[in-house]
Amino acid sequence: QVQLVESGGGLVQAGGSLRLSCAASGRTFSSYAMCWFRQAPGKEREFVAAISWSGGSTSYADSVKGRFTISRVNAKNTVYLQMNSLKHKDTAVYYCAAVPSESGTVFQSRYDYWGQGTQVTVSS
Repeated sequence: QVQLVESGGGLVQAGGSLRLSCAASGRTFSSYAMCWFRQAPGKEREFVAAISWSGGSTSYADSVKGRFTISRVNAKNTVYLQMNSLKHKDTAVYYCAAVPSESGTVFQSRYDYWGQGTQVTVSS
């Protein structure tokens, strides 16, 4: 069983930066690939970024590539999402998720555990 708690969301002006954190419970964090998804108002939840269980492999949605960076520190049971050059369209609730496999996936149904989400609002 893994519990995930996101933090770091807030209100930021366009062009600004935020760093989201996702703290995981349990001793097997390094056995899970981790991912960030987001859901904007009135839209479906979408893939943002994923990182392998070792941290050696990452992938990103085209919409955030070059602006967002996913990372993890297994010793701290934490995954991060550094978001730079934020745009109004990045406004959403951001969720972290865990899947017990080496690599992440864009398919939400594969993820076993989800956090409660953290709101990111980018003012234009």
